[in-house]
Parts: sequence; structure tokens; C-alpha cells
Amino acid sequence: METVARIRAARWADKYPVAALIADALQPSPLAAWLVPDPQQRRQVLTDVAAIWVEHAMFFGDIHLTDDLTAATVGFHRYRPIPPPANYRSRLTDAAGAHIDRFVLLDTLLSARQPSEPHYHMAFLAVRPDVQKAGRGAALLVHHRSRLDRIDLPSWAAVLPGGEHLLARYGYTPRPPIILPDGPTLCPVRRNARRSSSAMPINPTRLVDNRWQDFHV
Repeated sequence: METVARIRAARWADKYPVAALIADALQPSPLAAWLVPDPQQRRQVLTDVAAIWVEHAMFFGDIHLTDDLTAATVGFHRYRPIPPPANYRSRLTDAAGAHIDRFVLLDTLLSARQPSEPHYHMAFLAVRPDVQKAGRGAALLVHHRSRLDRIDLPSWAAVLPGGEHLLARYGYTPRPPIILPDGPTLCPVRRNARRSSSAMPINPTRLVDNRWQDFHV
């Protein structure tokens, strides 16, 4: 198994590399194809939209990544309702272009399912496709679990089918699915506070790192 790089908090200069990493990890998924049907535009649109939320997480959440910039988690601290990104509608229009309606719909459906109580929202776990199954996703999830237990908050995410089984190893339990019109199904999951002691041990070599990502908050 390949040695996993050190995990650190993101710096401002990491904003666009993290956004590009998210786009690269998400691009092969059915969610990405639903959001941006045109494969020629897909990566750029995904990168530009992700950059809005990566920047927002730097103010209202946290981002952790491997030192070699090949894997990252992006999350939001929802101790109370947080505002949308600055000038969100105009920025989303510029980023998504003709695909904006799909992003707005996804936004609406995810927001309707988020817990109303204080919680941590894990928005992205992304691992660059060429280094998947090398332990990076596992290392980030272990790091994520440790941070959750320190802040003692429940956690919520929406994952692509199959990802809920991976997250179950860390104490997450499934919630009713979100079915996108003419698109894929997303699987919301929740982890109660201080559940790490019941999580099953992980073998990092068995992870499929790009199957767990919820595109945005």
C-alpha cells in the first residue's frame, strides 16, 4: 500500500487546486453527468461551481487535504444557519451557465433534507482518480471522525449509491433517499455525536474513494 501523505488544513492558495480536485473526482460519476450533460464543458463547470463552495467553507467550515494535494475533505460547521456564499446567484450563473437549473434544483433538494439541529455537514470527500485505493480516502475519514468527536456534533452528508456502506463503517446510518428527476439517486446519511467507538475498523486498500461525495451544501 502506498504511503499516505500528511493531512493538513487548507490555505487560501489551495482554493482552486481543491476545486479542481473535486471536479476530477466527481467527473466520472452519474451525478456529474446529470449536472452537466455536455462532457466538453463538464470539468470546467464543476471546477468553477466547486470553487464557490470551497471558498465558502474557508469562512464557515473547514477543509483538510493531503500535503500532495491529491485528496481533500470540505465541510461546514452548522452550529446555526449560515448565509449562502456572497453574490451566490450571480456567481453560480457565471459558473454553471446553461446548466444552472440543475445546480439550483440539487441545492434545493439537499437543503430540504439537512438537519435543523446544529451539525457538521460533510460536503465533499474527493480523491484524485489516479491515486485512488491508496489509502488517502481512509486517512481523511479517520481524521474526519477524530475531529467530529472533538467537537461532539452529529454529522450529515448525501452520498452516491454505495457510499453509504463505506460511511457505515464510521457510524453513519442511512436516511430516505433523494431521487433526482431523470437522474441518479443520492443517499443521505447521518452520524450521531460520539459514535466513533462503535465504528468498524477500516482496511484502506478496500476503499473506492470517489464513490462518496455530495456535490455541495
